[in-house]
Amino acid sequence: MGVVTKRSSMTFFSDGKSHYSHRVRIVLAEKGVAVEIIDVDPDNKPSELSDINPYNELPTLVDRDLVLYEPNVMMEYLDERFPHPPLLPVYPVARAQSRLLMHRIQKDWLVLADRIELGAPGEDLDKLRSELSESLVAAAPIFQEKPFFMSEEFTIVDCCVAPLLWRLPVLGIELPEKSSKALTKYMDRLFARESFKASLSEAEQEMRG
Repeated sequence: MGVVTKRSSMTFFSDGKSHYSHRVRIVLAEKGVAVEIIDVDPDNKPSELSDINPYNELPTLVDRDLVLYEPNVMMEYLDERFPHPPLLPVYPVARAQSRLLMHRIQKDWLVLADRIELGAPGEDLDKLRSELSESLVAAAPIFQEKPFFMSEEFTIVDCCVAPLLWRLPVLGIELPEKSSKALTKYMDRLFARESFKASLSEAEQEMRG
């Protein structure tokens, strides 16, 4: 394990194209955290990264002598470290439900998105796109009930969903207009937030022109 160099401010080593980095940048922007964001090419990582992260992976968050290298851990740490505005519910049952939603989003949607992005030989990308699109459309009605993901307020769950929805065009997914109106309006609400706009890397801005 390398020696961690203490920093005077928070630093976030980010992949500007990865939805896992993006979700943490949304939290940072939502909280208004003063942070140095270092945009790292995943194919040309700085030697410093391997010194502080035993897996040499992105994203990596450094806060003084603390180093975090799992996106959801970073998000929850930031929510506790900077409690306003809160992104997780106060009560244990509601917090557990939020974590379960994050887990389901990962298992049901993000795994498919990752496979599409990777485009491994032998993968039927059209089938994966269809599966992800159908799953998103099936969930669309839940956005008719509340302005955010099963919540009246913007939460950490929205921080996980927003990067995926922003990437739909580059994933080759176009949602059917008639059956996804509620989801489209939800997307518009997310993308209009100042914190979301501030979270976008240059690469992510180019994803939608």
